[in-house]
Amino acid sequence: MNSLFHLAFHVTDLDEARRFYGGVLGCQEGRSTQTWVDFDFFSHQISLHLGEPFKTSLTGHVGEHLVPMPHFGLVLQRDDWQHLADRLQAANMAFVVPPHLRFEGQPGEQWTMFFMDPFGNPIEIKGFARLDTVYANR
Repeated sequence: MNSLFHLAFHVTDLDEARRFYGGVLGCQEGRSTQTWVDFDFFSHQISLHLGEPFKTSLTGHVGEHLVPMPHFGLVLQRDDWQHLADRLQAANMAFVVPPHLRFEGQPGEQWTMFFMDPFGNPIEIKGFARLDTVYANR
């Protein structure tokens, strides 16, 4: 089965969403109306609708960090992750959890970073040396 992930969520300003998702993250804009806009979020579809964003809190215990819950994100190959981390650092992103390696030497070793979009929606980006280890437990 071949599939794409779709997530629709709220933002409070479509122009600001375009600047962030299109400009900062480099996502290509798709269809839109006066109340929503679609983006190609690294080969997955996100639909940003005008409304009240997720309510979140730092309640997710992962490694040594408390991470925002709920959150969404994606998994990239390590090199692509590093390219995006560099892009975000160059844009002076205020990270909730800065780019770092977690679970070093363990199954599921990954690079990760957490940040918020301009509306407070938390995003996690993970990087793996090999995508076939995403679900590794041994």
